[in-house]
Amino acid sequence: MRGKQAKKRGIKPDRKYDSVLVSKLINKVMIGGKKKVAQTIVYKAIEDVAKQLNETPMVALERAITNVKPVVEVRARRVGGSNYQIPVPVPANRQISLAIRWLVEIARAKKGGKFGDFLKNELVQAYKNGGEAVKKRENVEKMAEANRAFAHFRW
Repeated sequence: MRGKQAKKRGIKPDRKYDSVLVSKLINKVMIGGKKKVAQTIVYKAIEDVAKQLNETPMVALERAITNVKPVVEVRARRVGGSNYQIPVPVPANRQISLAIRWLVEIARAKKGGKFGDFLKNELVQAYKNGGEAVKKRENVEKMAEANRAFAHFRW
């Protein structure tokens, strides 16, 4: 039997923009505990995106992440010896974490340049409702739509 559910630990907002969203992005970009390196990469990417789009940095980042957030996803559920992909709505905190994860993973997967440039390009594409992260969201939502017939198995 499971024990108590772990308590949610709050994330402190970052120093420059005083935003929890930027802080989450920095934590996702960070490798090996090198937070200063992650901060410089993220801050430079956000500022470059804002310059390129003639928008304030926080508005540009929030809109990019909003365009990547999935509304529904599929979860595997075993019913009567068969596994079904059941569409379920995505909670708000998971929407944000999935969007950030997809943006960082896609930027990291690209080779032949600097990670910061790839992150900036992906954020610009997401702001314009395009790019690989938005395609990933569309695929997830398409999968949920295709399996709508199994929604009655949700509980």
